[in-house]
Amino acid sequence: MPAPAITLLTDFGTADGYVAEMKGVLTTQAPWVPLLDLSHEVPPQDVAFARLTVARYWRRFPVGTVHMIVVDPGVGTSRAALAVESEGRFLVGPDNGVLSPSLFALDAHVVSLRVDASASPTLQGRDVFAPAAAQLATGVPLDQLGAPHDPVRLRTPQPRRGTDGALHGELLTIDRFGNAITNLAARDTGTVLVAGQLVRIVRTYGEAIPGELIALVGSSGLLEIAVRDGHAAARLRLARGQGVVLVPA
Repeated sequence: MPAPAITLLTDFGTADGYVAEMKGVLTTQAPWVPLLDLSHEVPPQDVAFARLTVARYWRRFPVGTVHMIVVDPGVGTSRAALAVESEGRFLVGPDNGVLSPSLFALDAHVVSLRVDASASPTLQGRDVFAPAAAQLATGVPLDQLGAPHDPVRLRTPQPRRGTDGALHGELLTIDRFGNAITNLAARDTGTVLVAGQLVRIVRTYGEAIPGELIALVGSSGLLEIAVRDGHAAARLRLARGQGVVLVPA
């Protein structure tokens, strides 16, 4: 039975023909399977951003969905090309940690894809990942695509609790609204210390006045630093990896 859909996440943008080339392969080899463009606006070569994006969506699609992720600064090198079966879904992409959200499931099964000598060393999304995704979407068993492989697994860093009871975390990424997403889950009450400023935690943006610096739990379940009707990252000059502290009440 064909997959419910093949999804696409890349850093290719849409100004060039790279996405179109991949779609040409997919629609030729899996013509009855819907293609869903999730985003082609991942910042170029930003594996960490893509990993966090994959974590948000891969389980939310029906069982049998094939997720194709191509954010691949190591394309053409000795890094492996992977296909994964995890919790009934399939993922295809480079072995650079971008597929990590699916790799910690107990039933995760990983193979290293065969890379033909004729494959482009700069566009394996077209020549390696798209054919593999099409095969999975049309019912080809995972084990027929390659050999078992031990993949790169990247974990979100865990916050640590200080002797004063405060949770010390870090900023994981900045979204397009300028919100800085942290690795804090805000299970405790209190305030947030970031860039030398104490910030109160609110439940919704509507609880803040326009221009107010706030913290709130976003849809990912993680604490975010934001500005009501503004751009927190620009205002505080925030960057990935910067420290943040949840100070208990």
